Amino acid sequence: MKTGNYEVMQHGHDRPVKMWTEGVPVEESAKQQLANTAKMPFIYKWLAVMPDVHLGKGSTIGSVIPTKGAIIPAAVGVDIGCGMMAAKTTLTAADLPDNLGPLRAAIEKAVPHGTTPKHRGRDQGSWGEKPPSAVDTAWEKLNPGFERITEKYPKLKNTNNYRHVGTLGGGNHFIEVCLDEADAVWLMLHSGSRGVGNAIGSLFIEKAKEDMRKHFISLPDADLAYFVEGSEHFDDYVEAVGWAQGFAQANREVMMQNVIRAVKGVIAKPFESHVEAVNCHHNYVQREQHYGEEVLVTRKGAVSAKKGELGIIPGSMGARSYIVRGLGNEEAFHSCSHGAGRTMSRTEAKRRFNLADQAKATEGVECRKDAAVIDEIPMAYKDIDAVMHAQRELVEVVHTLKQVVCVKG
Repeated sequence: MKTGNYEVMQHGHDRPVKMWTEGVPVEESAKQQLANTAKMPFIYKWLAVMPDVHLGKGSTIGSVIPTKGAIIPAAVGVDIGCGMMAAKTTLTAADLPDNLGPLRAAIEKAVPHGTTPKHRGRDQGSWGEKPPSAVDTAWEKLNPGFERITEKYPKLKNTNNYRHVGTLGGGNHFIEVCLDEADAVWLMLHSGSRGVGNAIGSLFIEKAKEDMRKHFISLPDADLAYFVEGSEHFDDYVEAVGWAQGFAQANREVMMQNVIRAVKGVIAKPFESHVEAVNCHHNYVQREQHYGEEVLVTRKGAVSAKKGELGIIPGSMGARSYIVRGLGNEEAFHSCSHGAGRTMSRTEAKRRFNLADQAKATEGVECRKDAAVIDEIPMAYKDIDAVMHAQRELVEVVHTLKQVVCVKG
């Protein structure tokens, strides 16, 4: 059923699913996953679905899940607090060197990135020697909360935590140097709570599943296992997920400091940064007021877009990205998409495209063009212009960015 600029999907007495997906493809498996979530009795009013929606592990990426009296850990996922940060500088395109290779190399040297398989030696994505002072400063604030959590869940101590502050990771995480519509230089990055966030998410997803088995609760999908508000695990999870979200925000701040320092080492001209800075999550849960009631809102691959609030919607490698201002659409629970959204799996992208395709798609961008990043090729994602048009009632564009340098893990 079509209403305004969104479509409503509903099965029987399940909660409605409002989908801002006009003009963009939505796979049937994602629709089924959304339908399963809509069956849960604690969903508040309806699910809101963003135009970058696609099948996810645990819950659908690009969905906004408001709940009362319960929380679903797998809906938040394991990349807790994953999000974006962007900072405008006083540099312009004319200030950038003709050869951008040394700039990319300087950023890659300044920020640990990538991942190393277990039992293959030191993690290349963590700090090896003593981390920079900014890491220590951030960890001083994070450590008291971490000690409280690990006192009850000591297993979490044996994780990459302190040494992952200010690091990028792999997959779709990136650091970019971009130009906006006026040729101003922006620095932008995408990462989350790294190893420790993954461990927290995984631990509590299993705890929720144990609780379901303990209480003989059957679910349409095992990943919809939940904690009831007031229970011990609920309170512990809320504390731990809040801490991981704080870690993710600090991680991006420290990374940005190191990126700025790296850029200043290559570009001699003095410049200011953080002229316009945005630091926003897109995998998280928090308490919010909607329709006069306090509810828990889980955004799985979605960004808060309250009226006047700035957010970031990145495209893929070689595509445009957007700095946006929220329009405060209440029916979407003040949310917008977190990117373009995948149209195919990483395996399918590697099967379908080759190095020549990758080189052509990222022409003009100083970035890796090897086989290991073909799964991030722009053609594996939805058309960002169509995604932006579908959410024209959710956000307005403030700046349009085009990357000239892209660092991938």
